[in-house]
Amino acid sequence: MPFIMVDIESDGPIPGDYSMISFGAVLVDHQLDKTFYGKLKPISEKFIPEALAVSGHTREETLLFDDPAEVMQQFASWIKEVTKGTPIFISDNNGFDWMFICWYFHHFTGKNPFGFSSQNLGSLFKGIVRDYSKSFKYLRRTSHTHHPVDDAIGNAEAMLSIIREFGMKMKL
Repeated sequence: MPFIMVDIESDGPIPGDYSMISFGAVLVDHQLDKTFYGKLKPISEKFIPEALAVSGHTREETLLFDDPAEVMQQFASWIKEVTKGTPIFISDNNGFDWMFICWYFHHFTGKNPFGFSSQNLGSLFKGIVRDYSKSFKYLRRTSHTHHPVDDAIGNAEAMLSIIREFGMKMKL
């Protein structure tokens, strides 16, 4: 089961009306050395300055980013290259990250290599510790910087810690 940890940054709350500005992904394995980073040109005139500020980029910078169709095709090729079988999308906030990645894949490539479902790292942790109020974030080693590759790696580190510390049976 090849897990791909994903984190995205956007300039607003929903895809289509707003844009995914960047995203990072890492194959969840013991090396965490297979990563992908995409910076995407906005697809809409609309943006929320406070949302964009989280990414650390200005609107002017984002207008020079790469064509979203090309980036999504490159991401699909990377996923195929680093995985065998159907990849599993997982993220810290899959409700948010998933809707952008899924929308962009379907809109720009016609299909989503992850299929139609995603997993949430926070929910996995809450289930394992049997406490809905607990957070896995203390298990990250890489700082949460809002650079999506850093954030994806930090979340993958936490996932690997969960697997080790709680004896999860999971083939990586």
